[in-house]
Amino acid sequence: MNRDSGQTHVAASADAATASSGGLPLNESRGPSALTSGPTGTSITSFEHGTDADIIGRRVRAVNPLATPSPHPGNASPTLRREVLYALRTGGPASPDQIAQRVGASRTGVLQQLRTLELAGLVSRSLSRHGVGRPRHVYDLTPSAQELFPANYGALAQSVLTAIRSVGGEALINDVFEARRELIRVRIARRLEERLSPGASLWERVREVAAYQDENGYLGRATLNEDGTIRLYEHNCAIYGVAGTYQTACIAELQLFAEVLGATVTRECHIASGGRSCTYRVEPSKL
Repeated sequence: MNRDSGQTHVAASADAATASSGGLPLNESRGPSALTSGPTGTSITSFEHGTDADIIGRRVRAVNPLATPSPHPGNASPTLRREVLYALRTGGPASPDQIAQRVGASRTGVLQQLRTLELAGLVSRSLSRHGVGRPRHVYDLTPSAQELFPANYGALAQSVLTAIRSVGGEALINDVFEARRELIRVRIARRLEERLSPGASLWERVREVAAYQDENGYLGRATLNEDGTIRLYEHNCAIYGVAGTYQTACIAELQLFAEVLGATVTRECHIASGGRSCTYRVEPSKL
């Protein structure tokens, strides 16, 4: 089980991995498109070096510009960026001067953050006329910016599942997770069919499943050791609030991986049970 001991790993896209030659691709995973291109994204095309902590940190910063650390001590850009976004959320569309007044910052600093947010697709700009004179630029949030604000989907899921249990008991809860597992199985199976050749190896299939999970918030990775051992890692539980209460969710995931991979899958570590990751060892089916 990997506990981020500082060992260097290599992350790459599936295409880059396929193109590599000679030997087994060691400790390789496919990361999300945001790693190199930000929220709008294109597939990564080069290897990424670093420890697990390095890779995960870069992923978080790439998809959330509010989390970008200051490049130099005393640089308050991330804080100002957050304040600009919250000013637009709470006060509505505004000009740079109005925003600067709301957040108590210089117009130049606010404009710099607005340009950054506009390039990231989080803020839009339009022209507005007010009486005589030149029209002024007015900025507003785009729908994409909503993901940067607090959400409480975990509580919603918990309340919905509680309601389901009150109506149909554990049997209905199991049916719900079974239906969810089947929906995800169909999506992954279609992806494997579209992206891989019919004779794709087990390692190629595991890597593609890890990529799918990564894109859905699980910080997925796949590794292939020198001895041929394949592992699928999820460094984040995207349904943690639910998994802690409804163990059937974790059971369904284990079954899902075994089905889509056509392999024997063994869980070695479990976030909901206090582990640092959900780690699965994947072996050719013994049947």
